[in-house]
Amino acid sequence: MDKLKRVLSGRDAEEPSGLAQAIDATSLGWGTRVKGFIACFAIGCLCSILGSCLLWIPKKGLVLFAVFYTLGNIASIGSTMFLMGPMKQLKRMFEPTRLIATIVMLLCLILTLCSAFWWRKAGLALLFCILQFFAMAW
Repeated sequence: MDKLKRVLSGRDAEEPSGLAQAIDATSLGWGTRVKGFIACFAIGCLCSILGSCLLWIPKKGLVLFAVFYTLGNIASIGSTMFLMGPMKQLKRMFEPTRLIATIVMLLCLILTLCSAFWWRKAGLALLFCILQFFAMAW
């Protein structure tokens, strides 16, 4: 378990420095991180499933699907921040090999919510949800 903690925290081969020890002392414990990951990931899955169920409601179903699907994706992304920390997550998301997928995914998250709330275009919201899925898979 200690090896897994070191790999996820990025200190696989090096000894912890004084700064690393200070950061570890002020951060969440490993058990709390795992519990936060599980809770946040479960909320993300629940929102996505709820959005899929709400899709079949007449008139407002597509907008509700877009909103809950987007919130589910945000929660799922946030869940991994519990395991590796927010700064490392952001650094990995914006690595050159993942930069385009990250930008497309974040843009689609924003555009989905804009099309659902401000533009009131259900078809456009569905298109951005599909693009969110492909960007997350990419």
